[in-house]
Parts: sequence; structure tokens; C-alpha cells
Amino acid sequence: MLNMAVKAARAAGAIINRAALDVEAVRVSQKDANDFVTEVDHASEQAIVETLLNAYPDHGILAEESGTTLGNPKADHVWIIDPLDGTTNFIHGFPVYCVSIALSVRNKIEQAVVYDPTRNDLFTSTRGRGAFLNDRRIRVSKRTRLSECLISTGFPYRPGDDVARYLQLMGEMMKRTAGLRRPGAAALDLAYVAAGFSDGFFELGLQPWDMAAGSLLITEAGGLVGNFTGESDYLHFKECMAANPKIYAQLVPILSPYSHFAPAA
Repeated sequence: MLNMAVKAARAAGAIINRAALDVEAVRVSQKDANDFVTEVDHASEQAIVETLLNAYPDHGILAEESGTTLGNPKADHVWIIDPLDGTTNFIHGFPVYCVSIALSVRNKIEQAVVYDPTRNDLFTSTRGRGAFLNDRRIRVSKRTRLSECLISTGFPYRPGDDVARYLQLMGEMMKRTAGLRRPGAAALDLAYVAAGFSDGFFELGLQPWDMAAGSLLITEAGGLVGNFTGESDYLHFKECMAANPKIYAQLVPILSPYSHFAPAA
């Protein structure tokens, strides 16, 4: 099944790379304020869905653009797909975006692919078999002091987001780390934590397709992933924190007051 997911991701990546040659010609529409979708998102998703359902017609689909309208809605095997994570980056020609595909079996992520078409970087994982970048085994970083860590995040951009509160959180984090980065593609951010390129990640407002594949990469690379209180409920609760175990423990007291799960003051 991992090989089929890789095939689907590469098919989508080829569509994205062709469109990137003339990104100004790509048709763009808005789903919401600062939330864009392009014809490339739709074409990429179609290529992925067709590849997967041709191979596994009884499987379900949860995809960013089509939701649960495709595939078998009662399936135990559900593919969770983001056909172009980082659409805003893509339409500006900023080369940080990816394809994210995960397979959930009875609500457990069992297979994961994150594909960066601009660099031809392929992150893959199967539960219990480790995480890989271009067939090379990857591990989370070994840093133990938060003050030495590079942490990635995502900034609020939706109407109704509590920007002031998030700026307060980022201020707390900036004081305690070596650096804070906002690349703009959560699935790739998580893959980079798994590979040890960054030491941790946190973001609010995420969807399952932003997190599913990256979460398996991290756990198979020796890291931890959860919500801001450090618990394992995150995939459907719009918040995510990930790091190696020692840094994860140091992030919890900083992030937990900002969690949806934090007790009311």
C-alpha cells in the first residue's frame, strides 16, 4: 500500500511541477479569507484519488477539497489526503509546499507519504518499520535544551483567529528557543521534525490532512506528537505539537495554557 501511495504522490507532484513553470497562469479562487484553492489542488487531488481507488476500490477517502464524498464512507481503510499543502506559497512561487497522503486503518495511521516536488524529497513511513527520506532512515534530533532548538509553527490567518493570543504564545516561544520559523506547509514542517532538520513544531487550526502523514513520520522517527497539553488527541482537534521526547516535555508547560483542552481560568 505504501508503494501505491508513493505512486499517487509522484503523480500529483508531476502536476504541481508542471503548473509551477507558469504559476501566474494558474486559476485561483478563495474558500475563505486568506484560504486559497487552485485548479492545481483539484487536479492533484483527482490524480491521487484515481490512483488509490483504482487499486483499492473499497477504501474510503478523506481529502481536503472533496471531503468524504469519494470512496467507501464505511470503510475501515481511509486515505487522508492533502493534494497541495502550502497553496498560498505555491501561488506566490515560494517553493515550500508538498503532497501529503496517509492511510488510516480503524483510526490508526498505518502508512504515510509526504512528497516535496520542488526538491524531489520523498518522506515515507509504515507503522513499525521506521521513517525514511529518499530511502535513508531518519530520526528526530537529539537536542535536549529548548534554548538550542529551532522550532517551526504556523501563523493565524483565518477570520476569528485570536491573533493577539497567538502573538503572545510566539513571544513566549521566541524567548526560549534558538529560532522560530513559519515555512507555511504543516505536513512538510512535521516531516522536517522527523528528519531532525528542526527540533519541534506547534500549530493551532490544523485539519487531519495537515497532520496525518507527518504524525506517523515523527513517531516512527522516535518523536512524540499530540495536542498542546501533551495528550494523544490531536488529529481531529485542530492543534498539534511534535518534537523529540525531551523537547516535547519542555514544550508542554509553554503550550498547554493555549490549548483547546486547557481548563477554563
